[in-house]
Amino acid sequence: MSRRNCWICKMCSNESKRLPSNLTLEEVLQWAQSFENLMATKYGPVVYAAYLKMEHSDENIKFWTACETYKKIASRWSRVSMAKKLYKTYIQPQSPREINIDNSTRETIIRNIQEPTQTCFEEAQKIVYMHMAMDSYPRFLKSEMYQKLLKTIPDCHSKV
Repeated sequence: MSRRNCWICKMCSNESKRLPSNLTLEEVLQWAQSFENLMATKYGPVVYAAYLKMEHSDENIKFWTACETYKKIASRWSRVSMAKKLYKTYIQPQSPREINIDNSTRETIIRNIQEPTQTCFEEAQKIVYMHMAMDSYPRFLKSEMYQKLLKTIPDCHSKV
């Protein structure tokens, strides 16, 4: 099968990311060992995000990824700016991509948003990670997408 015909390659290119030729069956199999393994690999989060987008539930991975970026911001001004954006997009009730967190966590973020630290979204990020690990991840492993990828990956890049 050529890369042009590989359904996962096409899907990833639609996200402006091509499935890399060095993605191996071993890595794809490693994703099934644990959610931590999936998230720790280079390409696991990209494929998992594509799955969640197909399921119309990609707000969790987008929030988690944004928090990973947020934690690395050194500039106070940039941190304040991104904290407000994260709040408006994911935390604020009725926001466009509102994540499922408890009111206590939401209230803590609202209090801390005035002077946001690098860890002010940490609790919400942990909750979202747990939701993904306990809910979406098992569905991902059973999904047609993952099962097809297991069957396709050995051929996908060998005949490019």
